[in-house]
Amino acid sequence: MMFKRVLATFCVTLLSAVSVQAAEVNVYSGRGEAFIKPLLDTFTKETGIKVNLVSGKDDALIERLKAEGAQSPADVLMTADAGRLYRAKAAGVLQAVDSPILSTAIPAAYRDPSNHWFGLTLRARVIVYAPERVKREELSTYEDLANPRWKGRVCMRSSDSIYNQSLTASLIAHDGEAATLDWAKGVVANFARPPKGGDRDQIKAIAAGECDVSLVNTYYLAGMQNAEEPAEREAAAKVAVFWPNQKDRGAHVNVSGAGITAAAKNVAEARKLLEFLVSDEAQRWYAEVNQEYPVKLGIAVSPTLRAMGEFKADTLPLARLGELNAQAVRLLDRAGWR
Repeated sequence: MMFKRVLATFCVTLLSAVSVQAAEVNVYSGRGEAFIKPLLDTFTKETGIKVNLVSGKDDALIERLKAEGAQSPADVLMTADAGRLYRAKAAGVLQAVDSPILSTAIPAAYRDPSNHWFGLTLRARVIVYAPERVKREELSTYEDLANPRWKGRVCMRSSDSIYNQSLTASLIAHDGEAATLDWAKGVVANFARPPKGGDRDQIKAIAAGECDVSLVNTYYLAGMQNAEEPAEREAAAKVAVFWPNQKDRGAHVNVSGAGITAAAKNVAEARKLLEFLVSDEAQRWYAEVNQEYPVKLGIAVSPTLRAMGEFKADTLPLARLGELNAQAVRLLDRAGWR
């Protein structure tokens, strides 16, 4: 009798161990491992749910999900920019998620109206400029960068940049297509050189005197300000931040975010992961380590971002950026923004 009780206890313990070990979630992430892996490790430590991470390019991962279809092993897609999140939803690779935790933590403007994707962090696209060559009072709005007085003084990323596409989509939403086309043509006429490089390259170009103004996401500049490489810090020290459109709609903001895939086999685990990523603990980590603005209200930003100053943010629902993405891409092409 004793042997049977011991055997039964052993079997229950073994089954429990197998159950815990079997709990896992598979993540396709367009974000670099440094920006997410430590959080995933903390999630595993706190929940016992193993995270299998596959990193890649954002658009390539969306195409991979489309190709894999119902056979995809992915449970979660993580990517940057509302435009890409909208693209994933439109491709049918995400499913709606009912989570009061997510709906409460994330303002409505920063998540999909039908809960197919959720913003996890915020970033703003700001004007950076050379304070030695540009007076602060000369700056005002995104629209003003088309003013002829900036001729030969503007550096930009190419129109392939999802960040520029989303900004353009926001301008279409606010100003209309005709006015935005005129703006894009004006900015192109003001280029100091053909568009190239990433956001950090625009900062370095200003520091090197190749141009005087550009647009970058705040976390790129913050990352350079805190970089180990002296050259990165030195370049960042030669530019200043200006918050555009503070007298009207506010500065353009965007998100990094995630959604549960349509093919997810581990839906409960995937939901727990997304809910963990909007916890106070995770949001503080994003702010302090990644130099991103928390999407959840009440979480303090990093000292570096705090030094950039408070700002008024555009309240345009970010789903609009995705809805207007194709129109924005066509418009930039028509303007000659290569």
